[in-house]
Amino acid sequence: MRSPREQRRATQRGEPVILFRVGESTFAIAATAVDEIRNAQGLKPLRTAPDLTNSKVRYSLLRDGKFYFVVDATVHFKMLPARATRVLVLRNTKTAVLVGDIDRMTEVCGVHPLPNAFRGAERNWYRGLALLGAQPKHEVVPIVNPGAFLTKVEMQALGDAISTTELNS
Repeated sequence: MRSPREQRRATQRGEPVILFRVGESTFAIAATAVDEIRNAQGLKPLRTAPDLTNSKVRYSLLRDGKFYFVVDATVHFKMLPARATRVLVLRNTKTAVLVGDIDRMTEVCGVHPLPNAFRGAERNWYRGLALLGAQPKHEVVPIVNPGAFLTKVEMQALGDAISTTELNS
């Protein structure tokens, strides 16, 4: 994670982001937070303890000998189920995110604070909002907080719930 000072510096000079879709909605994530974008092949259904069956983590991924928990973005953002074709493997974590499509990579010149209307869990989901495009057709896109997909506590609970054999299979 970047410090607030590093985030301010990056947004002052422009920050590269990856635009992706979940259902009909567009989101952005810092390009530096993503290690790889891949298709959804190779995902394995995750078998967890009964109390975690409604979890946003439905799959696992084994990549280069490393195990990742794959968060379904539709469940995380509390959206209706939608077709998912891509996986964002996040950097410096055991988390990957199942999303719809990748739109493009672009640069945002500023991340605006969330309005007060954002009161619940979404205050943690997003770092802020960005304006894309030229006037008069600005598009407002939320910039996601990559650390919000799975907290350390959630990862620990998932790790405790699954068997060692699943991690190695």
